[in-house]
Amino acid sequence: MAEMNPAWPASFSSHRYQALTDGPRLIVTGAVHGNETCGAVAIRRVMAQLEQGALRLVAGRLTLAPVVNPLAYQLGQRGAERNLNRNLAPTDSPQDYEDHVANWLCPLLAEHEVLLDLHSFQSPGQPFVFLGPRDNDGALEPFAHAAREEALARRLGVARAVDGWLATYALGVARRRQAPVGGARQQALNADARYGVGTTEYMRSQGGWALTLECGQHADPAAPDVAYRAIVNTLAHLGMIAAPDPAPRPLTLWSLYEVVDKQDDADRFARDWVSFDAVAKGERIGQRADGAAVCAPADARIVFPNPKAQAGQEWFYLARPSDRLQAMGGALA
Repeated sequence: MAEMNPAWPASFSSHRYQALTDGPRLIVTGAVHGNETCGAVAIRRVMAQLEQGALRLVAGRLTLAPVVNPLAYQLGQRGAERNLNRNLAPTDSPQDYEDHVANWLCPLLAEHEVLLDLHSFQSPGQPFVFLGPRDNDGALEPFAHAAREEALARRLGVARAVDGWLATYALGVARRRQAPVGGARQQALNADARYGVGTTEYMRSQGGWALTLECGQHADPAAPDVAYRAIVNTLAHLGMIAAPDPAPRPLTLWSLYEVVDKQDDADRFARDWVSFDAVAKGERIGQRADGAAVCAPADARIVFPNPKAQAGQEWFYLARPSDRLQAMGGALA
């Protein structure tokens, strides 16, 4: 069990607002990754407006957690001791700081029915929203609220949606088991089938529904405004503030289908990629430390290219157009 470090922040914090009228139970989270600060900025803006009366909660319960991972936020880095947004679950034997965060965060999530989780990303690119799976009763991520997620996704103010996270991550877990990288703790995490489970996946496992909004590049000055607009639009869509439901926006939808890890810290990209750049079959995406080329297996879009990824961690994802639109009768288009 991890001992309490006196250098750690002494507490976690969230802020709850309860209307006089019953309604949805919504939680909005920021800084799950400590270097992704746009959500914290936007959430604090909403808190100030609620306290000053510029925003008025008319129904339901709203919980705002601007900084979910205080130590990572204090350090200005993605994680304090590991990635909080992987293998998120309570534990009786915490091994690191993020385990302590999980023991606070998971019960808090379970008290709610809707989660909006605000993030940003390393390389340049346009904001997009992560959807959960289609309704299903499978073993990996059974779900029954896809229509609710889809409806909210269209009102966040972005133009692109992505699904396929957990199924794609499971492929990466299988590969990491075969070729372990890193120390014993990292190998154990990488080999855990739950390692793809983060905030939204945990929320769905508790019967709720959730969206992750990627608000832009970490340092993009527009990212806090993207996050703020999404919070207000969510409150309006759920009928929690006295504002009209935003008009639904068309979305292009992509599905992740492949994840490629860094094998060595010296692996490098062939060029500076931007999320959703098109790559053609056979095109060189990067190069391994030993000089071997990493090429696209098919025509695709590259997602989350991260030149700063560490060995054994996700280097980039590949996505293709989703057939979900057709299955939904074009509901997102």
